[in-house]
Amino acid sequence: MAPKVGCGRMSRNPDLVRGVGKYSRSKMYHKRGLWAIKAKNGGVFPRHDPQPAAANPVPEKSPKFYPADDVKKPLVNKRKPKPTKLRASITPGTVLILLAGRFMGKRVVFLKQLSSGLLLVTGPFKINGVPLRRVNQSYVIATATKVDVSGVNLEKFDDGYFAKEADKKNKKGEGEFFEGEKEEKKALPQEKKDGQKLVDTPLINAIEGVPDLQSYLAARFSLKSGMKPHELVF
Repeated sequence: MAPKVGCGRMSRNPDLVRGVGKYSRSKMYHKRGLWAIKAKNGGVFPRHDPQPAAANPVPEKSPKFYPADDVKKPLVNKRKPKPTKLRASITPGTVLILLAGRFMGKRVVFLKQLSSGLLLVTGPFKINGVPLRRVNQSYVIATATKVDVSGVNLEKFDDGYFAKEADKKNKKGEGEFFEGEKEEKKALPQEKKDGQKLVDTPLINAIEGVPDLQSYLAARFSLKSGMKPHELVF
């Protein structure tokens, strides 16, 4: 009697000793009926076409051991960007006081909010030297003073207008580094000059029609001894 294999199943070719079966290869060919299957299909074994991949493949099983080196995986950002909410005190034409940056303490005129959430402001440049620039509303104080900006055309000004071209700087050698040669200052593109003039011309006309408004914008804001910022009314 042939020994049982696995869970109650009997092998058709039981082992006489380990690795040596009772029946030969040709005997098992006839015993399993492979000759009949081959004769039924014209002398060849039937071949089945590969099945198409399932729509929902089975997820790969995680490895048993952790890799020796850290494998960096990009984090999936599921947060949806929300548009920056503009403070109620900031409206087109509001005079703002800059609290940080190169022009800290200067008074500027707010024009509009850009798609990035930043504020588009200008001095105007001819009055206090502040050009068209973007500022964060966290670093400005809104005043009660307003300027009429209805005549200013702002269609062409967006975040792309302020994009800078990537400069491919060549690495300096040791001799050039110690020489300390100053690079030539790049001239402002004519497009920027025309854009500044397009905004400032109607804005200055509106400012000149209001008494003392031009000198107010030209003066720099600063705190003096004895002034309490929390009690000031802007």
